[in-house]
Amino acid sequence: MSLNATPSSERTHIGIFGRRNAGKSSLINALTSQNIAIVSEYKGTTTDPVYKAMELLPLGPVVIIDTPGTDDDGTLGNLRIEKAYHVLNKTDISILVIDGLIGIAPEDTALLKHIRSKNAPFVVVFNKSELLDAAKRTDLADKLKKDHDLSCFFVSTVTGENIIFLKESLARLVQSEQPKELVGDLLKPSDIVILVIPIDSAAPKGRLILPQQQVLRNILDNGAVAIAVQESELAAAMKKLSQKPRLAITDSQAFAKVAATVPPDIPLTSFSILFARYKGTLTDSVRSVKALETIQDKEKILISEGCTHHRQCDDIGTVKLPAWIRNYTKKAPDFVFTSGGEFPHDLSPYKMIIHCGGCMLNEREMLYRNRCAADQCIPITNYGIAIAYMNGILKRTLVPFEDIAALLK
Repeated sequence: MSLNATPSSERTHIGIFGRRNAGKSSLINALTSQNIAIVSEYKGTTTDPVYKAMELLPLGPVVIIDTPGTDDDGTLGNLRIEKAYHVLNKTDISILVIDGLIGIAPEDTALLKHIRSKNAPFVVVFNKSELLDAAKRTDLADKLKKDHDLSCFFVSTVTGENIIFLKESLARLVQSEQPKELVGDLLKPSDIVILVIPIDSAAPKGRLILPQQQVLRNILDNGAVAIAVQESELAAAMKKLSQKPRLAITDSQAFAKVAATVPPDIPLTSFSILFARYKGTLTDSVRSVKALETIQDKEKILISEGCTHHRQCDDIGTVKLPAWIRNYTKKAPDFVFTSGGEFPHDLSPYKMIIHCGGCMLNEREMLYRNRCAADQCIPITNYGIAIAYMNGILKRTLVPFEDIAALLK
């Protein structure tokens, strides 16, 4: 990925929901002016959520998600419906597509209730408008208004009716808030930032991982100076600097060595902690990390990563982190690992959850996972927070964030 590419986690996620053959895939093709989704007259053509990252004017970079029909049947059908509903946890804007010839079915009403529970923007569209006369349109709109207090669009993927208007309406639903900063709000132009980036067997060949790329780009966007080194060269690099660094940022797995090398008067944090703040989960992570003190033998700890990658022999999530926890707690807990879109609905078997920074997940999904843990009273913390805590440097790593650091007092 280039430094100019927009990661999927930073794109507006638009989910398309509805019953089978309501025209969800056809609507995606109409919105994008491309044959992205397979369209068929047979029910259930879309059997799994399909994600497509693209530019959609006037919205900009988006991820469009085509979902299975919510009226599917049978054992497999129920699993597909569950997957469709799960997509709502990461959807920034939902589009409920209703077959205009059939009208509002019970499945549409149930889905609408679920969409509303997510407190995210959504629109309702009646598809196949080319087949609806004025009286039918009025009846559909009036019923939706009466039963659900909602207005709607009538669209046609055949004639293109209201497709442009729908895209413009979606753009208005995207909140025009001030862009969030990963690290730029902590910096001034010409500040020096030390980035400590281990290059070991787990590091991808010929490139940096996504958190490192995004932090580097954010530093450059704010006119600061980034100096990237491995932990083995950190001490030598520090001696050559004529200007005191404003901040040092390290991969969490190198916390112990970096903390011993970087002088205490230079603020220190990690990529993982920066992403927890960026995704809105840092406060919960700080509050929950003390659950490590009560871990007992055989209790389950869920270690969850937002990405899927080839596991190396010294993988941080499945190897290093469990070893550090056993060494710190002097206990032998059982570890369960999930990655990518996997995240258990039932968290009751776990004593605590340790999650990665979530660079591959959008903010809405990270907040959903944290809410799931909070609702079930399961403490959830973050890789960087847990590692800093076990190394006795958590307070130091939170110095850059005064509001969060206050939680430790």
